Amino acid sequence: MIATIANTFGAALTQQADERPQQPALHYAGRMTDYATFNVHANQIAHALSAAGAAKGARVAYVGKNSDYAIELVFGAAKAGVVVVPIIWRLAPPEIAWILDDCGATILFVEPGFAEHGRRAAAAGIAVVLMGNGGTEGWPEFARWRDAAPVHAPAVEVSPSDIILQLYTSGTTGHPKGAMLTHANGTGFRAVLSAADVPWMAIEPGEKVMLAMPFGHIAGVGGTMVAVHGGQEIIILAEFDPGLVLETIEQYRIRRLFLVPAALQILLSHPRAATTDFSSIGQFSYGASPIPLALLQQGLDVLKCGFVQMYGMTETWGTVVALPPEDHGPDRLRVMASAGRALPGVELRILDEDGNVLPPNMVGELAIRSPSNMAGYWNRPDETARTLIGDGWLRTGDAGLIDEQGYLFIQDRIKDMIISGGENIYPAEVESAIYGHPAVADVAVIGVPDARWGEAVKAVVVLRAGAEADADSIINWTRERIAAFKIPKSVDWIDALPRNPSGKILRRALREPYWEGFERRVN
Repeated sequence: MIATIANTFGAALTQQADERPQQPALHYAGRMTDYATFNVHANQIAHALSAAGAAKGARVAYVGKNSDYAIELVFGAAKAGVVVVPIIWRLAPPEIAWILDDCGATILFVEPGFAEHGRRAAAAGIAVVLMGNGGTEGWPEFARWRDAAPVHAPAVEVSPSDIILQLYTSGTTGHPKGAMLTHANGTGFRAVLSAADVPWMAIEPGEKVMLAMPFGHIAGVGGTMVAVHGGQEIIILAEFDPGLVLETIEQYRIRRLFLVPAALQILLSHPRAATTDFSSIGQFSYGASPIPLALLQQGLDVLKCGFVQMYGMTETWGTVVALPPEDHGPDRLRVMASAGRALPGVELRILDEDGNVLPPNMVGELAIRSPSNMAGYWNRPDETARTLIGDGWLRTGDAGLIDEQGYLFIQDRIKDMIISGGENIYPAEVESAIYGHPAVADVAVIGVPDARWGEAVKAVVVLRAGAEADADSIINWTRERIAAFKIPKSVDWIDALPRNPSGKILRRALREPYWEGFERRVN
């Protein structure tokens, strides 16, 4: 049991610095930062943010890969009561510019490799700080900007209900939505999990964990914040590189590791995987998209550790449902196809179209009540009201069923979202990028099964009368408009899209032929 658990992330870092000042906190690119130094840096960042005009509640954005500086920025903002908006670096320039405008960022922190976004932000009147060296634009460099500020704790009162993260998720209307997450959303679970005394959920101070998933995702920034809250030692990779992941596991004797299924498949296919010593890993966690049973069995055979499937959303600060190690085995094949059961402190319901609770084994929309449910969507009251339906419940948009033992089986998506390699993609975004093509009269975008990525984006196109186009021309048209992972991998042609009487595209009818033979309409 833990005597006292901090309920804001700034307080959590201060607590860790007091209790284990010399313990390594962050490893990145040859730099090691202990908890005492990390805490001082966060204090300095909080003062520097205030001096730069970022008052409590202001939004500051980050574009870059994983780094110790990015983590320090988040915890400095936590102490200043400032909201951080980590942006997925793989997004296209127009998408990043839209998010910066929507969130009203006062400062953009940008890595040198993404300086083009800094130049666009500066032209729009946003202050820019360079997260490294070598800039020629005259922007302050992060370490110097930080180190010029006072080292004492800032005198800012931060509440557990204050927003700390605003993460943008793909939107059904073509624009992403900023999910607002509070300190309490990220810190509240630790006390519940500690009280539950479930061994595989216990976070031990000093455990070595790896950050290899993108910082702009909840599994990246959110998982890292929870690791600091628990006093863990974080080894940071700028991005997922299978060879480097394998090398890091051996070098640092990694104890816990999270990867999306597509990354696990790539890792296990690497030549070095056959000779890597995985004996330090006590727990491997996977999530963000369903996993094929064959890949799951391969992972169990190679890693020889406890496997945990995690189900959650950006809007729930990640994991709220988990399939524990004891449910991974040859005698548990039925439940291995499930997402698991609710974590302690989490409640699940399956709802019909009218919001009525359905009995076990009936398919409907999954709703979640959890201390980690978001505060809402930034400046999206209608979207918030559709998602947060009162009394603490959040509608997920996922269709599933819960059996008599409480296992959740995801069947389909009520929302039309595609998950490819762990990335969430909404058809409306991709369709908007395609519509401007001069040969396109109509288009629908669907997800189809893909052996490597789980699902792949496919465009189904109706050509204008007399127009001609091939798949390459459609695909290339989208490259400058949306992120690479959203670009269609294939194009099919159709005379007319199937629609219901109100004009809504019948995506399920389009998807069905590609999913024939699959038990679930997610892969």
